[in-house]
Amino acid sequence: MRTFDFAPLYRATVGFDQIADLMDRVLTTEGTQPAYPPYNIEKLDDDAYRISIAVAGFSDSDLSVEVRENALIVAARKADENTDRTYLHRGIATRAFERRFHLADHVKVTGAAHVDGMLNIDLEREVPEALKPRQIAISTSKQIEKDVVDAKAVN
Repeated sequence: MRTFDFAPLYRATVGFDQIADLMDRVLTTEGTQPAYPPYNIEKLDDDAYRISIAVAGFSDSDLSVEVRENALIVAARKADENTDRTYLHRGIATRAFERRFHLADHVKVTGAAHVDGMLNIDLEREVPEALKPRQIAISTSKQIEKDVVDAKAVN
């Protein structure tokens, strides 16, 4: 696998460090991402998403969902079982895990539910009014608005 050095990108650009960090993070963790636990990411609507994680064997008290610095961190730690059980086959994995999802700007976690062995985390993108597209009315009169400077007056 190739490795890329993004140092020249950091030296030659201003304000694009998030993109470079994202590319660096994706390329360095491409093969090292654990497969446990399995999860789905669904797009429910234009601005609504759901992450579903299979957490069979974990109770609500074993699970932790936290948002920190644009990252969703889902962790589970099974309490120590002091039972005298003897397993002939132990195929249900209840080992501890931590799964991180990097959230885009303006994506908020709206809720989490643990139902039938699935942890469903709902997310919503809330774009501020200032960033939403807006329609500008076109005037038919030749009158210039006060906020716009006439080019002849400047020159």
